[in-house]
Amino acid sequence: MNPKHLLTELQTRGLQIVDESMGAQGRRGGAGPSDHKAVTIDGRTIMVPIYTGTAASSPYGVANSEETHQAILTYEDQPVATVEFPHQPRFYSLTTADGVPYWKIALLHSKDVLATTVLQTCMRYRDASTACQFCAIEKSLDQGRTLARKTPEQLAEVAEAAVRLDGVQHMIMTTGTPNTPDRGAAYLAECARAIKQRVNLPIQAQCEPPADFGWFETMRQAGIDSLGMHLEAADPAVRARIMPGKAEVPLSVYFEAFEAAVQVFGWGQVTTYLLAGLGDSLETLISTSERLIAMGVYPFIVPFVPITDTPLAQHPAPSAAFMTAVYEQVGQRLKQAGMTAAAMKAGCAKCGACSALAAFE
Repeated sequence: MNPKHLLTELQTRGLQIVDESMGAQGRRGGAGPSDHKAVTIDGRTIMVPIYTGTAASSPYGVANSEETHQAILTYEDQPVATVEFPHQPRFYSLTTADGVPYWKIALLHSKDVLATTVLQTCMRYRDASTACQFCAIEKSLDQGRTLARKTPEQLAEVAEAAVRLDGVQHMIMTTGTPNTPDRGAAYLAECARAIKQRVNLPIQAQCEPPADFGWFETMRQAGIDSLGMHLEAADPAVRARIMPGKAEVPLSVYFEAFEAAVQVFGWGQVTTYLLAGLGDSLETLISTSERLIAMGVYPFIVPFVPITDTPLAQHPAPSAAFMTAVYEQVGQRLKQAGMTAAAMKAGCAKCGACSALAAFE
């Protein structure tokens, strides 16, 4: 099977895993690649849905080879490729001086990326009239698997250990949106400053556009190397239906923020998430990506994954054919622009584990 097609298939259809002892534990709830597990295929580590309804009916599974003792990826019980699962990181076994396990403060994504949600609450989440229907940010908090607020000191301590013990290469800090005009930029800057004083680790921060774009320079001076501001969907009607609170921030504000952020962080160092499958047409995704690329913003296109216990839990994931069509066209435009995920200093697009887009660049 074509490697790019296989990556796309796995990320849209998921993977049935009976033996969860294989490699590091998967993720349930929270922000980012929820209900996923890291899987390495042909040297590339990707995040694959394993806890979703889609994964439960996936034709892809994993078997153990009695001859080679390797894990074998199967399609309808037929072998497709050998796979590996990243091991549980060593920093997970440590605790802070006040007894908090490191894994409650930050998690390993892919095989060498440290990720954390600095504020695990969001002003939009508890109100159905404003909440993003795909979001599970507070699920892991409700289940006692994380903290509502990670302190800068805790993050710096964990980041240093993750680099020293597990070879982490860059870090992603996202946040739930607080009810402040800076939309979390101030606290992200405070956290980045503490981390950079402890360890020289490239950092991407992610937040909604702040009211004052001057925060971008503050974030850069604090040690943040790249910035993510996530559209999720581009069609105004889709945004209003799926993410009514965020949709109150007009697209025009996002694009003004993108322009200002590129001036501070540089061409190709600003990204946005686009969740394919929420309702945006192929044409909308392509035209939006063209506009973003022309501005110097990397459109990180990710297949929507229905997350358990969210309003969109039963919403179907996009087909592999749809994702391939998106990837091929956006990948071509990225190639023409000379914009690559690898050139990014830090962030989700650089990691690339939640999308096959980089394989199409």
